Amino acid sequence: MLKIFCSITPMAKLVECVPNFSEGQRKEVIDAIVNEAKKYNVKILNVHADADHNRTDVTIIGEPEEVKNAVLAMSLKAVELIDMNKHKGEHPRMGAMDVVPFVPVMNVSMEDCIKLAHEFAREFSEKAGVPCFLYEEAATKPSRKNLADVRRGEFEGLKEEIGKNPEKTPDYGPNAIHPTAGATAVGAREFLIAFNVNLATSDINIAKKIAKAVRHSSGGYRYVKAMGFEIKERGIVQVSMNMTNYKLTPLFRVFETIKREAERYGTRVLSSEIIGMIPLEALADIAAFYLQLEDFKVEQILEKKLLEELS
Repeated sequence: MLKIFCSITPMAKLVECVPNFSEGQRKEVIDAIVNEAKKYNVKILNVHADADHNRTDVTIIGEPEEVKNAVLAMSLKAVELIDMNKHKGEHPRMGAMDVVPFVPVMNVSMEDCIKLAHEFAREFSEKAGVPCFLYEEAATKPSRKNLADVRRGEFEGLKEEIGKNPEKTPDYGPNAIHPTAGATAVGAREFLIAFNVNLATSDINIAKKIAKAVRHSSGGYRYVKAMGFEIKERGIVQVSMNMTNYKLTPLFRVFETIKREAERYGTRVLSSEIIGMIPLEALADIAAFYLQLEDFKVEQILEKKLLEELS
């Protein structure tokens, strides 16, 4: 742990990228794509492959240019190895390299990440012929800020719309979907936590009703995006969420709401999971809530204090 902390200098510029690509079942394909990033001076913090969603997300951190080049190499390999015409999975998707978000970590501004998103989208579309749409803070129009709106229709629907519907004209690349690799969403955003709650039932309608209750677009919590999915291999269903601001909508509040909603429908929470990385502060908030700690501050965590002293 100390070795990791000591390698971070006070002046280091660090950006995180969490590319999501549309393959979560074929290990040889996943490895081939992830291995492309290992050719660059970046840290791969996490690789999470989900067979049911048929999707893999990778957490990468490093200097901005190195991260951009690493993810570009991964994206080109994904175009080579993934055919969206054959892809099936629970998670919404529109491309082989589906989503590429850049997140400021240290000595990097949101404006820097927006610039990085534009550079990546331009280079990727030029090299691979894949149309790219900018979303979140990098969005060029309000209708594209929300990733769900950009991806609506998924690969099959966008195949019919791009090139015909002016609202679906990409920000970069050809005004036509790539025949096998689809389209890619490229963005700049704050830290996002992918948080899933598994329910002890196989009734997908219950998961969808609970997802509707907690997501912002249908009257739920402001910084929650949620959908209901079947986890067929386990015979259960899941409320799958993106928590876009854990400080203003903490995980424990949403989790408690899901527990109560599950009870209303005669079931219970079976388990929950964090996909990818999570900030220490978010976990500290959860601990403080469930342990009913008085006047607890994140500065009391040993590792955080060590990092501050060493940097």
